[in-house]
Amino acid sequence: MENNNITQIEKVIYTAKTHTTGGRDGSSRSSDGILDIKLSTPGTGGTGTNPEQLFAAGWSACFIGALKIAAAKARVELPVDHAVDTEVDLGSAGGGYFLQARLNVSLPGLDPEVAQSLVDAAHQTCPYSKATRGNINVAIKLV
Repeated sequence: MENNNITQIEKVIYTAKTHTTGGRDGSSRSSDGILDIKLSTPGTGGTGTNPEQLFAAGWSACFIGALKIAAAKARVELPVDHAVDTEVDLGSAGGGYFLQARLNVSLPGLDPEVAQSLVDAAHQTCPYSKATRGNINVAIKLV
């Protein structure tokens, strides 16, 4: 089934390629070898990371990129110590597994209204925000 509401990419800028074996208790390696990690199921005390941590890290990095674009358009300088703390929950409901997320954005020293406008703009343009919009519960908070 095809979703006609999905925006079709006109130009691919980058393609991430990974090879994963063993699922949550396995390993994953990128095609260029830069990423080479062990995976563990959350809460098991394993030695690897888990998909939720990887998703949180990727979304945080992407969101900061979107903040930088929003700040440049608004001619606002981001504080040097800007940060995004992302929490991704893996949970269950109705017999299935689901994600939800919280992004806590820190823009110390910026006027709160200006900071909020940058956060709002970033959430509209960040590809991770677009991918999750309407699919999972997301809370974005200026802290």
